[in-house]
Amino acid sequence: MNATKTPLRLGELLVQKGIISQDQIRIALTEQKKQKEHLGKILVRLGFATEAVVLDVLGGALGQQSIDLSKVVVDSEAVRLIPKDFARRYRILPLTYELNRNRLTVAMADTLNVVTIDQINALLGGDVEVVPLLATEADVDKAIDQFYGFELSVDGIIQEIETGEIDYASLEEDSGEYSQPVVRLVNALIADAVKRGASDIHLEPEQGFMRFRYRIDGVLRQIRSLHKKYWSAVAVRVKVMAGMDIAETRAPQDGRISLSLSGRQIDFRVSTMPTVHGENLVLRILDRQKGLVELPQLGLEESVLGSLRLMVARPEGIILVTGPTGSGKTTTLYSVLSHLNTETVNIMTLEDPVEYPMGQIRQTSINEAVRLDFATGVRAILRQDPDIILIGEVRDEETASMAFRAAMTGHQVFATLHTNNALGAIPRLLDLGIRPDIMAGNIIGVIAQRLVRKLCNQCKEAYEPSDLELRVLGITATDPPPLIYRAKGCIHCDNQGYRGRIAVMELLRFDREIDALIARSATLSEIDATATAKGFAPLADAAGKRVIEGVTSIDEVSRVVDLTERLH
Repeated sequence: MNATKTPLRLGELLVQKGIISQDQIRIALTEQKKQKEHLGKILVRLGFATEAVVLDVLGGALGQQSIDLSKVVVDSEAVRLIPKDFARRYRILPLTYELNRNRLTVAMADTLNVVTIDQINALLGGDVEVVPLLATEADVDKAIDQFYGFELSVDGIIQEIETGEIDYASLEEDSGEYSQPVVRLVNALIADAVKRGASDIHLEPEQGFMRFRYRIDGVLRQIRSLHKKYWSAVAVRVKVMAGMDIAETRAPQDGRISLSLSGRQIDFRVSTMPTVHGENLVLRILDRQKGLVELPQLGLEESVLGSLRLMVARPEGIILVTGPTGSGKTTTLYSVLSHLNTETVNIMTLEDPVEYPMGQIRQTSINEAVRLDFATGVRAILRQDPDIILIGEVRDEETASMAFRAAMTGHQVFATLHTNNALGAIPRLLDLGIRPDIMAGNIIGVIAQRLVRKLCNQCKEAYEPSDLELRVLGITATDPPPLIYRAKGCIHCDNQGYRGRIAVMELLRFDREIDALIARSATLSEIDATATAKGFAPLADAAGKRVIEGVTSIDEVSRVVDLTERLH
């Protein structure tokens, strides 16, 4: 903590935050006169505060982010860029290197030391953006010893594993664990998956080998495979990290891992499932940077975004978000909650489980052990004076009934429902026992959404659509016909042809006319005709528009949206 150059009064900040008392600061200042040491070091030595706490306060005062190196996973490419003797001389630890941005994130004891940052730039050719994160000198020194001198790339570690023996005891130890290649392999896979933008990591045992797959942009992709004899070591390591019972292999388990990657905190929800070939492991990556997105950044069309804002502006009633698993429902709901989150409202959520912690919002996870289900949770939340309630999923009659009761008593309620489209929410709610006269006037609207992959701008290929494709897109034949695009593949998109995803939505806003139709139990075709006359556009239209704009391909859209109805 070499920050004596700054005109900050660390002691006052710590007292102000209630971390230490005035008496403790006086003792530390008296000690400082004798020792001529930095105040932060004296406070740690006297046991008045931990290094991590002092670092956080100092980082906040400097406007710098601090990092806990005991939970960090480093990028092998970043370590390769900075030699060990250079890292030790300038007390820096390279954490991650982003090639597309030419940005290197480093941990250092003195983030204000411009000389060190200049030296890093000089070493790397002068055009790299260096992002410094604050860490203690002791942690940086320890981490340099830990991460240097060992193979950190996935390829290199797999080669090392296949030519060596596994020491199972070291998989559970905290010190010196980096000498064990399986420990580094799990960390390298996690770092690689986060860097590639994966949402899930699948570790799957087969008859004679184990397979590693990532779900990237909604599609599973095989990354590596390894001999089956190493499976138990990998499974043990993941279970240790997730705080699971390593002796239990016959029952499903759930756990959580929290690590620092790319200079930010990322959580992993871990699930095990016994199969005929051994335990299957899936790690869901919960990256707050991806999960918490502002409404304008969802990539919606202006008309759709405008309709969504109008729906959210209604003070009471229910907004339902529908779609299959992995269609971005949670991201949309969190974006809406973030938009509504101010000091003037009390927002409370019931989730299964809480994926992204949000400031100022009271979030509760469903807990079967204490019999806290959605229906019981909503009943309890209504006694907590909420303004806005998020219900993770309406899956039974009792939860649906409680959700509508909350809406009828002046609350704004958001919930997810499993249906194929927006109109499908009506028969689904009827099936759950909600009467048509209760639905009418209490539903603000229904959002149905899917996520489609975006074509890579570097390699997408234009072509003339066939007559069938023109019909599916609802385009009348012209001469010459309009061009649309298809995927090709290049180094920028890892030869996939796609890079990133975008949401396509259909928004069914309920008004008096639609409420009247529901109240008299009108058919879905009547409701559809009325909504269409008012500007309602189904998912197929929204997705087709994205194809015509050149954002995605017709193959990708047909993977997630039913286009066959347009052929009648």
